[in-house]
Amino acid sequence: MRLPSWLSQHLAALRAVLVFTVLLGLLYPLALVVAGRLPGLDGRADGSLLTVDGRTVGSSLIGQSFTDADGNPIPRYFQSRPSAAGDGYDPTATAAGNLGPESVVDTLSADPADSTSSLLTQVCARSKAIGELDGVDGRRPYCTPDGVGAVLAVFRADGLTGRITRVVSVNQAAPATPFVTTWQGVPVEAAQPGHDYVAEGGIVTPVRGDAPARPAVPADAVTASGSGLDPHISPAYARIQVARVARERGADPAAVRRLVAEHTTGRALGFMGEPGVNVLELNLALDEAFPAR
Repeated sequence: MRLPSWLSQHLAALRAVLVFTVLLGLLYPLALVVAGRLPGLDGRADGSLLTVDGRTVGSSLIGQSFTDADGNPIPRYFQSRPSAAGDGYDPTATAAGNLGPESVVDTLSADPADSTSSLLTQVCARSKAIGELDGVDGRRPYCTPDGVGAVLAVFRADGLTGRITRVVSVNQAAPATPFVTTWQGVPVEAAQPGHDYVAEGGIVTPVRGDAPARPAVPADAVTASGSGLDPHISPAYARIQVARVARERGADPAAVRRLVAEHTTGRALGFMGEPGVNVLELNLALDEAFPAR
């Protein structure tokens, strides 16, 4: 007896569902579990966790912060790069900051909780803080001495042309002192919270300043990675932290530099990416070699 065509089609679809359920829902996941148990792969399958005295302290694949309860850097540890994943290195909220080169104007509000910093101001603030922490020059181009973006809103009589009628330092809220007193002969004002000077007709004008072309604080120290989970910093960022870490631990700076070199990995396959220093592994090695005083 020949089955109706509609029933044959439904039975064929049911067989396909059963076959693919077995293949992709059972056999394939089981094969991955078995592969993850193979010697050399089991640690990676479990998340490349690092343990000390039987206690899990983190993963070699996911970064973490080395700060105190108030969010301040712990001086005896090497510091990681910034993270935009949740509150920092949150694997459930991995994401970039979605801020680009044109993010140079802050949103200033009378309520600090409603204020938001542009990418430029975030970079400037981080560079200033790292400079103070590690005793290096924290200046960067287009940053003010107080660590915000050096950006003016320039108003002209005829919109884009004509004489300048007003100049506002948009990232410095009153009563702060503007980073420049005058601009082309016109006094510079501090910004008033709640004003959108760009919408009011101001021309955004970043000011480079006299910072060195190659800042002492490297780029990875002031910008978050795309994932927000990167466990590595550049050797350049590690180098500027050596003196502080050695001083806090009473160690020879040369010995700390050797530990940095031992935990520096080269480019993937010899040509992709840049060398990196795994911060967690380095700090664990420091605790073992030079326990905190």
